[in-house]
Amino acid sequence: MTRPPMSDLPHDKSVKNPNDDSQMPQIYPDQANPIEVIDMHTGGEPLRIVTSGYPDIPGKDILAKRRYAKTNLDHLRRFLMFEPRGHYDMYGAVLVEPSLAGADLAVLFIHNEGYSTMCGHAILALGRYAIDYGLVPAIEPITQVNIECPCGMVRAEVEVKDGKTGKVRFASVPSFMFAADLELQLTDGHRFKTDIGYGGAYYAILDARQFGLEITPNNVGKLTALAEDICAAVNACTPLSHPDHNHLAFLYGAILTDGKDAYEDNPTRNICAFAKNQVDRSPTGSGVSARLAIQHAKGLIAPNQTRQFDSIIGSSFEGSVASTTTCGPHQAIIASVKGQAHYSGTARFWHEGGDEVGRGFIVG
Repeated sequence: MTRPPMSDLPHDKSVKNPNDDSQMPQIYPDQANPIEVIDMHTGGEPLRIVTSGYPDIPGKDILAKRRYAKTNLDHLRRFLMFEPRGHYDMYGAVLVEPSLAGADLAVLFIHNEGYSTMCGHAILALGRYAIDYGLVPAIEPITQVNIECPCGMVRAEVEVKDGKTGKVRFASVPSFMFAADLELQLTDGHRFKTDIGYGGAYYAILDARQFGLEITPNNVGKLTALAEDICAAVNACTPLSHPDHNHLAFLYGAILTDGKDAYEDNPTRNICAFAKNQVDRSPTGSGVSARLAIQHAKGLIAPNQTRQFDSIIGSSFEGSVASTTTCGPHQAIIASVKGQAHYSGTARFWHEGGDEVGRGFIVG
C-alpha cells in the first residue's frame, strides 16, 4: 500500500482520532507547560528528542515503561510525531529513567506506528546529545555512552576533540540471521527469496533485483509498497521468536538491497521501510547490524572487514563485524556501526483548547 494523497481536513474520515486507545485521561501540554524538544538528524533521518514537559513513565524495566507509554501516553506520541508538528516520517526519542546497571540513559523510540525496540540512527544522535547536554562528561578522544534500549544495552563511542563531539560508533546487541533464503509468494503470485535478520529488531532482507527494481529515489513509492507486501507474506508464513523476550519477536520492516552482499570495497545500497510504510532516510543502524549478521552467517564478510552502507538518499554508515557471540540457539555477532548526526534546531510545543486537529493527525 502506497501512502494516500492528502485530502481536506478536518472532514476527511480517514483522519485518525487521537483519542482511540489511551486508558487514562489525556492531558496535553499548554503554553505555560509545553513539551520542549531538540531536533537532530542522522544521514537525513530525523530524531526529535524530548527534553522536558513529558510525564514521568513508571515501570520496573524498559519494556514495562514501553507498555505504559503505549497504553497511557500514546496521545503524546501522536502529538509530537504527527502533523501539524511532525510528519509521516518523523521519529522521536523519549528519555526515561534507566533500569540497567551502568546505563547512562534509557530511551523509548517513537514513530508513526508506535514504539520500536532499537534504532541505530537515534543511538548515533543520542551519543552526541548525551555529552553536549551534560548527561555524560566528555573524555577525549573517545567518550563511551551506555544507552538502555528496549532491546537491551547499546554502547556508543563518541569522538571528542577540543571539547566538540563528532562521529559516533555503536556496538549492537547480539545480532543474528533468523532464517535464510525463505521462498515466499506475494499476493500477485510473484515468488521471491528473503532472509530474516535481527539487529535489535527483525527485518526481512532481500535483493530488490528479484522484482526488477533498483534502489533509487525515483523508485521509493514502488519499493515502499513492495516492502509492505513482503512483510505481509513473511508474517503469514514465518512465526518469529526471540531468546530474550517475546516482546522483541515481531517483524519491524523490510530492507530491500542492491544485492551486493559479498564483501568488497564498493558501497552497498539499501532502503528500509518500517512501521507504517515509514521510509528511513539513513542506511538504518539496526538494519545494517542485521545485514552484517546475515553476511557473516553466509561467509560473505569476516570480522574486522569494514563495509560502507548507503541509504536511499546516498547518506552512509560504516559497518563491520566487531566480534562473534551467541544469542540463545543462534550464532550471532556484535556489529559495529559508525555515522554522523547533526543538530537541526529546538522547539516548544503546546495545544490550544478547541483545536481538535492540533492534537495530531495522520491521513491514511
